[in-house]
Amino acid sequence: MSILKRIVPFTILFTWLSIFHCFGQIQENPVQWKINIEKGNSDTLLVNIKATIKKGWHINSQFNAIQDGPLPTVFDFEKSDQYTVAGKVLEQKPLSRAAKEYNNQNLYYFENEAIFIQKITPKTTDSITIKAAITYMSCSSTMCLPPDTKEITLKYKPQHVSASKQYTLPAKESNLALVFLGGLLGGFLALLTPCVFSMIPLTVSYFTKNGGVKKAVIYAASIVIIYVTLGLTITLTLGPDALNALASNGIVNFIFFLIFVVFAISFLGAFEITLPNSWVDKSDSMADKGGLIGIFFMAFTLALVSFSCTGPIIGSLLVEAAIGGSITGPVIGMFGFALALSIPFMLFAAFPSMLKKLPKSGSWIGKVKVILGFLELALALKFLSTFDLVYKLGILKREIFIAVWIVIFSMFGLYMLGKLKFEEEEENTSKVSISGFISSILIFSFVVYLIPGLWGSPLKLVSGFLPPSFYKEWNQNTANTATNMTSTATEKNTQTCPQNLNCFHDYEAGLAYAKKVHKPILLDFTGWSCVNCRKMEDNVWSEPSVWDKLNNNYVLISLYVDDTSLLPENEQIISKTTGKKIKTVGNKWSDFQTAKFQTNSQPYYVLMDNDGNTLSKPVAYEPDAKTYAGFLQKGIENFK
Repeated sequence: MSILKRIVPFTILFTWLSIFHCFGQIQENPVQWKINIEKGNSDTLLVNIKATIKKGWHINSQFNAIQDGPLPTVFDFEKSDQYTVAGKVLEQKPLSRAAKEYNNQNLYYFENEAIFIQKITPKTTDSITIKAAITYMSCSSTMCLPPDTKEITLKYKPQHVSASKQYTLPAKESNLALVFLGGLLGGFLALLTPCVFSMIPLTVSYFTKNGGVKKAVIYAASIVIIYVTLGLTITLTLGPDALNALASNGIVNFIFFLIFVVFAISFLGAFEITLPNSWVDKSDSMADKGGLIGIFFMAFTLALVSFSCTGPIIGSLLVEAAIGGSITGPVIGMFGFALALSIPFMLFAAFPSMLKKLPKSGSWIGKVKVILGFLELALALKFLSTFDLVYKLGILKREIFIAVWIVIFSMFGLYMLGKLKFEEEEENTSKVSISGFISSILIFSFVVYLIPGLWGSPLKLVSGFLPPSFYKEWNQNTANTATNMTSTATEKNTQTCPQNLNCFHDYEAGLAYAKKVHKPILLDFTGWSCVNCRKMEDNVWSEPSVWDKLNNNYVLISLYVDDTSLLPENEQIISKTTGKKIKTVGNKWSDFQTAKFQTNSQPYYVLMDNDGNTLSKPVAYEPDAKTYAGFLQKGIENFK
């Protein structure tokens, strides 16, 4: 009623003023409205309201409260049995000025454009009709028009999606590029191994005498088909959900650790991983038949014969591609690998004279295998670390991980200087090659870089590979965690937070605290095994422009989707989303993410008010600190 009491006199007053000012002319409405409705997160709808305002005019904010002055913009949504109105109308940050004409009271207003959003929660799965009215005033520097009311009617018809299609794993395009490059690098490294390198002159000589470039191209294409088929088999066998689960499964990561250790020992010369001779003989006999089939089996024979050298590389690539969570990862990785492996056969068949420039086989080929062995051993530790983190064993804290890496890479550097020999290697001259000398400088520089990490240096260059910065033996920062931020009973150990920030590991507890202190929420879906989560925490959250906002303006809720702590019996339920039983804390948060946000990838960041409503579009991995700081700032403004 207070609004109506103010509207009536203003209507009369401004009508007369307009008549005298405009000499009887009708003023064109300077505001045009555009309204639409779209699907929001989970079961909510978003009513988007956009006002386009003529230059020189403005409309007022909802929160304009000047006494005896211009009226605020008012939204009135009709009550209905079809829906409920969730919270207040959100608006972008308005302009403001001290209005001299109203005793320097603050005037909050919009020029050029104003955007408002109202969340609606449907009560039915059928079509709904939303009705509302917008009452507003348009003002210029010289006049205000009488209050006007815009009536709106919106109809929304939901599109029903089957459960099997509703929750799909989002593609990780940036990761796929890295998977392809990793495959390409793996293929080029495989070319330098004894099993493959020695085959190049022999195979190319055959093609230059029997069919030339055409058969070499078919041979190269066969190599690509063979390895891509391998990647496709992995993909179709496991499927997208299983691929995503590989990254967070502690037992699977421990198995990967053992596989990498076996590969490393094989490369270091302890034994060779070979396939049964009968496979090779069968493939070789098929190659003798000639024609397209013969050429294909020549390529297949190469794949089998070279397995003792390429097997560990292929296995490593497939593991890394699979745990990336993308259904196309193994295929893309194998395509990159096969492409690199096949290029020399086409290139040398087209230009046979280039064969003379190839370096002769020698001790350097065996050295390539040993180098790969050291790298495999270092990478194996990452999987053991994930196993340790998921099960909270505490056996591979950050300092221990770094110490083991320092030892591995120190031995690697000594090997490149010729100071370390393995039993199967040929005796070489004591002189060091230029390439070995330069390599050792780079390796020992990396070792020196790692050493400060034993005392807490962030080591951003290798963030994502190391355990989290707060997972360390000498961490005494528990005093920095908020004393009133109580963890849930399901947490059996005291978990600290990245960058010494205060945080919760339970959604309801964090939400209650956010209401108490009246701050927005950063909901952080993360995982102990998530490489990109660690990169964000080490490289982005550590930046002052980001850290300050997280520390002072937000309540941080970090939910670990791979937390293996068992839930109490009465909380172990069947998921309405997936139909699977929720047994662990990680299951609970993973199901919550899938049900509410239709995604199961990490990291995933959601800005929310303290009623659980989203403030802006969620983001995933964002390595640019400036962009991420802008994302946080937008949430702060929308919350206000």
